[in-house]
Amino acid sequence: MPPPARSTRTYRSVARLVRPALLAMTRPDWSGVEHLPTDRGIIVAVNHMTNLDPLTAAHFLWDNGFAPRIMGKDSLFRVPVLGRLLDAIGAIPVQRGTAAGARSLDAAAEALGRGECVLVFPEGTLTRDPDLWPMRAKTGTARLALATGAPVVPVAQWGAHRVLAPYGKVLKPVPRKTSSVVAGAPVDLTDLSKTSAETARVATTRIMAAITAQLAELRGESAPTGFWDPRTQTRVDS
Repeated sequence: MPPPARSTRTYRSVARLVRPALLAMTRPDWSGVEHLPTDRGIIVAVNHMTNLDPLTAAHFLWDNGFAPRIMGKDSLFRVPVLGRLLDAIGAIPVQRGTAAGARSLDAAAEALGRGECVLVFPEGTLTRDPDLWPMRAKTGTARLALATGAPVVPVAQWGAHRVLAPYGKVLKPVPRKTSSVVAGAPVDLTDLSKTSAETARVATTRIMAAITAQLAELRGESAPTGFWDPRTQTRVDS
């Protein structure tokens, strides 16, 4: 399989190490690739259940022709092995609540302007939802989309948490687990013409609703109404 056209030599070297390890632990079940535009920069927004998610989502994208620039909270870059891998492939660390946080959005916008794929986890951290549904998300993904006009492709994944449990530290590679990933049609944000706190929250709700609907399909069950708010420990509308 040829590597993505935009991949670097370092990225290809990392992929040669990581892909066989992932394939030894997971059985890919992927769909929706036709929804990934190839003629422009795109934002791929994914739900987040385990620290393995950046690798399984990147695996899905890599094998379908994309070398994603992963946006992840800066603490992930301090996780042994994972942090070194993220740094080696040019991932973008996000430090929320600081000037560096704004710079991370600038770096992502520049990558999109070059036609690259930016992989984001809108929740900002592992979901706190007791049943692993997407929780109330941060607005950074929406602000990035509204500022750049880049399409947001909602992606849901399910199964990687059985290899590495949420907040777990021990891999359970045997037996192989199915890793399901599905991409949906880009979220329609065309009516949101300006970036403001209100429009960013509306856009965020649409993005997370699309991801949740796809996750419900993967899980074969109905999603709960609203999103889990870890601050109040209740479900909220947006």
